[in-house]
Amino acid sequence: MNGSEWKETALKAYRAMEMARAFDTKLSALYKAGKIYGGVFLGRGHEAIAACEGVYLQKGRDVYTPFIREQAGRCAWGNSVLESARCYLGSTCGIMRGREGNVHWGNPHEGTVATISHLGAAVSVAAGMLIAKRMQGEKDFAGVICIGDGTTSVGATHEACNLIAVEKLPAVIVVTNNQYAYSTPNSQEFACKSLCERGIGYGMTAHECDGTDFLETLQVMGRAIAAARAGEGPQWVVANTLRMCGHGEHDDASYIPAEVKERFADRDPLAVARRQVQEQGWLTAEEVAAIQTAAAEEVQQAMAQAQKEPIPDPATEDWSATSWKPTRY
Repeated sequence: MNGSEWKETALKAYRAMEMARAFDTKLSALYKAGKIYGGVFLGRGHEAIAACEGVYLQKGRDVYTPFIREQAGRCAWGNSVLESARCYLGSTCGIMRGREGNVHWGNPHEGTVATISHLGAAVSVAAGMLIAKRMQGEKDFAGVICIGDGTTSVGATHEACNLIAVEKLPAVIVVTNNQYAYSTPNSQEFACKSLCERGIGYGMTAHECDGTDFLETLQVMGRAIAAARAGEGPQWVVANTLRMCGHGEHDDASYIPAEVKERFADRDPLAVARRQVQEQGWLTAEEVAAIQTAAAEEVQQAMAQAQKEPIPDPATEDWSATSWKPTRY
């Protein structure tokens, strides 16, 4: 990747991070106002990891299995915030027609696995999609499968990762180590020094990065996805960060010690990214501010539109999943 391509990729990922933060901010406000039914799971602290994985993928060619809090990845992948708003607000105009429980949505026709809260189960679904692509003779594709530190201890994850390694699938397992599996700290989750050891144990190539450092994360993710796509076997990426909010908006995160929060206080991934794109000379402070304003305005318009759209009517809705063809977006 030459200098121009690197800059273009970085700025696309950075804009996705700004859009995700604006979306999460509005989403939190609507939840607290009683406008959203169901859970709300914010991606604060995950933005760099998510955007840097999604930016290297292509709809229709690759497979993407995002977290419920991976809005930055969805934006970098190419989903609109309107589609996300429709899912959270239950609009029948959305890809899931308001029937997925607001966060468990995706579009397998374009390569996005519908999110499964029990993340270990999602690994095997993504592995199956990659095997299907191979059997159909497709070439030059890759898959990014997002899991957390807690998910690495799940039996379904072990079985699926073993299959991925044995079959040498072009998969990148992205382990977002946000220090807590809901409220369980790393110290009670695993005994190894680094979660990279688990990937190595499967026979995968392991990478590790500071998930709060935007440019470092972008570089590591790019290298891992390129390796998987080139046929070098499955890759295992551990990105270390802190979930800078509760597990969901219903959770006050009181179990995170004050000293941990203080250690990460100046490492908000979005703040780091804003600083880095300016230090590289790619954007001025005024241009950064303009991107923030534009993102907030787009999110506001998307949320307003989604709130005007109809929700499912149980008396008239066709609940058959097999009779419906998805709308491209």
